Amino acid sequence: MQSEIAPAGQQERSFIEIARRAQIIECAINAIAELGYAKASLAEIAKRAGVSKGVISYHFAGKSELMQQVVNTVLEKAGAVMLPRIFAEHSAAGMLRAYIESNLEFLDSHRNHIMAVMNISGGARADDGKPMIDLNLTFEPAVQALQNLLQSGQEQGEFREFSTRVMAVTIRNAIDALSPQLAAYPELDLKTYANELATLFNIATRK
Repeated sequence: MQSEIAPAGQQERSFIEIARRAQIIECAINAIAELGYAKASLAEIAKRAGVSKGVISYHFAGKSELMQQVVNTVLEKAGAVMLPRIFAEHSAAGMLRAYIESNLEFLDSHRNHIMAVMNISGGARADDGKPMIDLNLTFEPAVQALQNLLQSGQEQGEFREFSTRVMAVTIRNAIDALSPQLAAYPELDLKTYANELATLFNIATRK
C-alpha cells in the first residue's frame, strides 16, 4: 500500500507555493488599496512581490481569479477575528453585539483589506461590463448566518418578532456603509461608532 504522506521535496514545494500565493495576494491587497483597481496592474503587483508576471500567472489563472482570492482572503481574515469573539458569548444579544463590535474592530485593524475589497467592487468589471465580483452573492452566507443568530434569539425569547431577513440585511448594510466613511474620514472614532451601532440594534431587536 502506498504511503499517503507526500515526499519531503513535494511537501516543501507545496509549502513554498502556498507561501508565494499568500505573498502575491497580500501585495495585491496593498496595491489595490493604495492605487485603486485600475492602476493595480499585474505588473505592479509582481513588482511589489519581487517576482515576474509569469509567476503570478503560474499561481492564478488571471486577474479575475486573483481578485476573487483577495476577497476570499479578506473574508477568511475577518472570520478569524470575529468568530472567537462571537462564540465566547452565551446569549443571542451578546453574540449580536460581539458580531458588530468585532466586525468594526476588523475594519479598523485591516483598513487596506477593506479598501481593496471596496475598490474591487467599484472598479473590477468582466468583459460584459458586469461587476467581476458580486458582493451581494459573496456576503450572502454572512447574511444567512446573521439571520440564524437573530432567529435563535427570537426562539429563546430574547428578541422581539421581526423579519430576520430585513434585520440581517439592515445590520449588514449599516456595517458595510462604514467602508466609504472610513476612506473619507480616516480619523473616525470606530470604538464609539461600534458602540453606537451595537446599542442601536440592541434596541431594535430586544423585546
